[in-house]
Amino acid sequence: MDTEKPAHVRRKRYKGTHPKSFKEKYKEQQPELYEEAVEKILAQGRTPAGMHRPICVNEIMDILKIEAGQVGLDATLGYGGHSLEMLKRLQPSGRLYATDVDPFELPRTKERLAALGYGEDVFIPKKMNFCAIDQLVYESGLFDFVLADLGVSSMQIDNPERGFSMKLEGPLDLRLNPTKGKPAAAFLKTLTLEKLEEILIYNSDEPNYEPIAKAIISNISNGIAITTTTQLRNIITDVLTPAPFRLNKDEIKKTCQRCFQALRIEVNNEFGVLEQFLEKLPEVLVSGGRVAILSFHSGEDRRVKKSFQYLFRAGIYSEVAPDPIRASPEECFTNGRASSAKLRWAIKA
Repeated sequence: MDTEKPAHVRRKRYKGTHPKSFKEKYKEQQPELYEEAVEKILAQGRTPAGMHRPICVNEIMDILKIEAGQVGLDATLGYGGHSLEMLKRLQPSGRLYATDVDPFELPRTKERLAALGYGEDVFIPKKMNFCAIDQLVYESGLFDFVLADLGVSSMQIDNPERGFSMKLEGPLDLRLNPTKGKPAAAFLKTLTLEKLEEILIYNSDEPNYEPIAKAIISNISNGIAITTTTQLRNIITDVLTPAPFRLNKDEIKKTCQRCFQALRIEVNNEFGVLEQFLEKLPEVLVSGGRVAILSFHSGEDRRVKKSFQYLFRAGIYSEVAPDPIRASPEECFTNGRASSAKLRWAIKA
C-alpha cells in the first residue's frame, strides 16, 4: 500500500534583521528558542519585543534582604524578572506569591517560571489586583517582604493589539485587564470637555491640555469616533503642528506620550488602586518586613513618598527611604526605560 509523503512545510522566514511588525518578531518573543538573536538585541541596549527587562534588580535585592525560607509578594508580576531573582534567594523552603490582573501575561509567566523549576509549591501567582492584598494574607500569612513595580510591562506596550502605544496602529484600549471596564475609545465618549481637561492636567501635567481636549471632544461631538491609537495621535499632532504652537516632532511625541499616559491612568484607576495598596500595605507585613516600590510617574512617586513619610511619623514604619534611588547610568544606557524609575523603600516597625 502506497503512503503519501507529508507536504513539505517551509521554515518561517524572519523578515530582515529588524522586522517592524510585532507578529513578525517571533524570534524576540521566543528567547528560549532564539537565544543568540535575543542576546544581540540586548547587547544593542534594546528590549526584545514580548519581553520585559526588570529594572533596579540589584538595588531592590539589597533593600529586601531576602533569606531562604521567607514568604514574599511580587505585587506586580508582569514578565517575572524580579520574581525570578527573588525565587532564587528564597530557596530552599521559601514561597513567593505574585499578583497581576493581566489575563494574558499571567499564565505565560507562570509557565515560564515553572519551566525553570519553580512550581506551585514555591511560586503562587494570583489573578487579582494588588489593592486586594489584605484578602491574600488569609492564604499566605503575613509577608516578610513586598515588591511593587508600578511600570507598564514592555509586553503590553510592544503589542499593538493591546492599544498602549502611539507608535503602532492598534485599538485604543489601554486597559491592563482587557476583560474588565471600558476601553479608552469608549471611555472618551463619556467625558465632558471639563473632565478631559482635568484628566490631562491631573494625570500628566500636560501644558497643552486645553486645545488637545477641545479637539478630541470636538471630533467625538461631530460623530468622528476615535477608535485607534493612530487616530488619537494624529488629532494631537494636527493641533500642535500649526501656529501658534508649531511644536517640533520630539515635542509632539512627548505630548502624545503624556496624553496616552493620562488616559491609561484614568481608564485603570491607577492612582486610586495605588492609594488603596499603600493604605493596606503595613497590615500584610511582619514586624521588620520590608517593602520596595518602583515608580515611573511623578504622581505615583509623590503618593508613595507621602504614604511612607506619614506612616513613619505615626510609628508604623521604623525606617523609610530619605530620597528615591535611581537606576545607575550604566543601566539607563542599556535600558532607556530605566531612566524615569524611582525606587523607595520602607521597613515595618
